[in-house]
Amino acid sequence: MLTLDGVVIAQDGFRLSADLSVEAGARVAVIGPSGAGKSTLLGALAGVVPLASGQIRWQGARIDTLPPARRPLSILFQDNNLLPHLSVFDNVALGIDPGLRLTSEQRAAVTTALAETGLEGLGGRKPATLSGGQISRAALARVLLRARPLILLDEPFAALGPALKNAMLDLVAQIARRHGATVLMISHDPADALRICPQTILVADGRAEAPADTAALLRDPPPALAAYLG
Repeated sequence: MLTLDGVVIAQDGFRLSADLSVEAGARVAVIGPSGAGKSTLLGALAGVVPLASGQIRWQGARIDTLPPARRPLSILFQDNNLLPHLSVFDNVALGIDPGLRLTSEQRAAVTTALAETGLEGLGGRKPATLSGGQISRAALARVLLRARPLILLDEPFAALGPALKNAMLDLVAQIARRHGATVLMISHDPADALRICPQTILVADGRAEAPADTAALLRDPPPALAAYLG
């Protein structure tokens, strides 16, 4: 279980509080108005945004005291962060060893991750030769290879067309089920949340609410969410 206990994030006049828990293996959307603090919340989980107070725990152990690299999570952003001068294989392999000093077993694991994300045979290509969907798959393969139990998605598929985005969302759900990963996904599109996230955290009015049933929340949204959704 992921637990945010009395968490407060406060900086430059901005304040966000959270008291909530997410079950291990859950897929949870994070929805709210622009500027409400969705990315800030994920940044706090990842350790790049400091807490003013409170604790973050995973499976009962505090992780807010750990540096970002030692937290049990991977985060995927919209720009995907692939290095243009490296091959797809090496970009994915960075998830294991930033120095790319791989054992034969690790190289085999990279090959498996590429195959699992639909990139079999494309490891030797550079990112510039890939489609947008293939770039997203490569970034997801790197996350998969890190084998962290928490996956944070900050709208990584927003630039894709509807069909490609849906395919990537389905792939995320498939991988999460297969590996038992917990997913928190920021989305501005309610359809994305409904597609793969049974639960949703609403971030609005300075607070991140406890996960609620996605369909019920979107069917009868509170005023802040209703105004955002139009």
